[in-house]
Amino acid sequence: MGVKEDIKTLLVQSNSTIKELAGEMTKRTGKVYSSDNISKKLTRKTLRYEEAMLIGDILGYDLRFIKRKNW
Repeated sequence: MGVKEDIKTLLVQSNSTIKELAGEMTKRTGKVYSSDNISKKLTRKTLRYEEAMLIGDILGYDLRFIKRKNW
């Protein structure tokens, strides 16, 4: 599963929409985000790491790297 599907799944689980997510991102950053803008970033795979972190925070998740046991 890719980041697009992951974020859409998290939105469904939190009973939220991309439009609501965009509004909260705009409120927190002062940068204008639209649902169309976010959808295009997800489709084109151009979502920045900072934006992914912000989305995770808004939806109540932490993004982190976890060391594999077999590495």
